[in-house]
Amino acid sequence: MGQTIADKIFASHVVDRPAEGVFVLRLDAVFCHEITTPPAIVDLEARGKDRVFAPDRIKAVIDHVTPAKDSKTATQGKILRDWARRHGIKDFFDIGRNGVCHALFPEQGFVRPGYTIIMGDSHTCTHGAFGAFAAGVGTTDLEVGILKGVCAFRRPRTIRIEITGSLPAGVFAKDVILSVIGRIGVNGATDRVIEFGGPVVEAMGMEERMTLCNMAVEAGATSGICAPDMTTVKFLWPFISQQYGSPQEALEDYLRFAPDPDADYEQVIEHDVSNLSPQATYGYKPDQVKPVSELAGTPIDQVYLGSCTNGRLEDLQVAAGILAGKQIAPSVRMIVSPATPQIYAQALEQGLIATFIQAGACVTNPTCGACLGMSNGVLAEGEVCAATTNRNFNGRMGKGGMIHLVSPATAAASALAGHLANSELYQEGK
Repeated sequence: MGQTIADKIFASHVVDRPAEGVFVLRLDAVFCHEITTPPAIVDLEARGKDRVFAPDRIKAVIDHVTPAKDSKTATQGKILRDWARRHGIKDFFDIGRNGVCHALFPEQGFVRPGYTIIMGDSHTCTHGAFGAFAAGVGTTDLEVGILKGVCAFRRPRTIRIEITGSLPAGVFAKDVILSVIGRIGVNGATDRVIEFGGPVVEAMGMEERMTLCNMAVEAGATSGICAPDMTTVKFLWPFISQQYGSPQEALEDYLRFAPDPDADYEQVIEHDVSNLSPQATYGYKPDQVKPVSELAGTPIDQVYLGSCTNGRLEDLQVAAGILAGKQIAPSVRMIVSPATPQIYAQALEQGLIATFIQAGACVTNPTCGACLGMSNGVLAEGEVCAATTNRNFNGRMGKGGMIHLVSPATAAASALAGHLANSELYQEGK
């Protein structure tokens, strides 16, 4: 039997096999942010191991609460900032240069096909969109990664999700991944890698693929992953053009990580999206999913557009197109957070920021704050938010708050309506 993408990455990075089915992998990058990395830093210092394996392979950012909202979050930022300076970590993105980690690091060219990446953040799986094996880890594994540049994993068993058909107008990558999670459940890929493929994925841009892989963890997956192709190469070309003579040469190199035609998958699921409609969650689990049409009219208090799932330029463009020349409902507040300074600048140049402001939205700086209920959009008890984020856990955005996960198009349409609603981009039955 042939190998999956994950199998090939593991085989090319294994440095030890300490037990049956356990692989110690060499890491290409360790990503860090100010919420989960400071505990690792403090523990390493206490153990007399205040070292890093390779300063140029560690990337760090302050992104969850930025700027700091209180003394505690200021201290977390200071620990990370001082550590980065102490060890000469040049790729440290402090306030003003910072953005949402899973949007910023790909934007900077830090992710490549075949890479192994860890971070103390469950949505590290986002980076699998580039054909990398990227996984969120706990504090102990993060410490080992920082210190030694390795991490131990069990052999990846892969579920292949073949996304077939063609997406109807007004249906987006967010709707696809919500429908996948709704189908297989929050435990449907536990301890597995989800390999996304098929004609729909092949037609997607990198931003859409990142949305797919970002939410693989919501089905329990260790990582989501897409095969590298020319779309991947074109996104990375500004960063790899000195390494390869041509995009085709780069593609030929990266294709060594493509899955074999006879790859050994634990399961193959065909997921036809030809008749898919916009989706939204209800309840408090990401697999509680229904068509937006079945939830239409559900009152909301807030709309949030942003996050590592849907805060990229394409997401802002879609939402702004729906909001242009209109006003959000007076009963709703809308918060927009472009995921990185570059995205913010592009949105400003294209007039998207003006569109949001004219529609009555609040545009804030790049931050993860609202997504996990820490800042810049926390819900009060009993309030309901239509959010382009990735989790609808009870209290996720604020104690007693309720979240409906939706696409940017649905978020914008719901802001105008004052309740959950499909956008004008989707025409049922067409």
